[in-house]
Amino acid sequence: MQDKILVVEDDHDIAGILKVHLAELSLNVDHVDTAESALQALQQQKYAVLLLDIMLPGMDGLTLCRKIKDKSPEQSILMLTSRSDEMDRIIGLEMGADDYITKPFSTRELQARIKAQLRHVHLLREKHNPKTDIESVYLGKLLINLQSHEIYYDDDTISLTSTEFDLLHFFAKHPNQVFSRTQLLDSVWGYQHSGYEHTVNSHINRLRAKLEQACNTQIIETIWGVGYKLNSSNLIQH
Repeated sequence: MQDKILVVEDDHDIAGILKVHLAELSLNVDHVDTAESALQALQQQKYAVLLLDIMLPGMDGLTLCRKIKDKSPEQSILMLTSRSDEMDRIIGLEMGADDYITKPFSTRELQARIKAQLRHVHLLREKHNPKTDIESVYLGKLLINLQSHEIYYDDDTISLTSTEFDLLHFFAKHPNQVFSRTQLLDSVWGYQHSGYEHTVNSHINRLRAKLEQACNTQIIETIWGVGYKLNSSNLIQH
């Protein structure tokens, strides 16, 4: 089945360029130029990935991202930002965006980031497939259900985005092992690109906050100058 991508971009010249680059990946691409049109399109059909510009007329892209993620946290969203607007990129990640790409962008980088998001989407589909024999991961009272794509701690649900889920699952497969931001970009996001380590920082911070609120203990630890690790002893002893 051909994956569908929704481009939300009010600059029709940029949208045309995006459609050409995405067509090279054999993707079915739809385009809308307002947040309101994007919400209507999402009601009519499902999209594997949303390529969402921050600067939109009317409702801005950041607000749209939050609305979509509140309703469908598993929806993959790749934000389009200007290179100078670092704060917008940070806010976008804080609102649940799975990744971002800055303008101007290269064809190779755009396609690599879209393919990385599609890998997440395809893995998620497999996890929802009842024919797939996937076991759950247990760490003390923490349960990672790979088939239903849900997280529980002591029977209480922890709501995570798809990227946060994949990040936690990766840590859970390698408890107490330290990973650099570059290693996490390569293993979880599926690419390496200098200058995008903040993507890891923002997702780590959100994941850590959600886990600490639910589990009342620190699970994801920062090893200064090295990277991050999941401390399984805190889960097992807690």
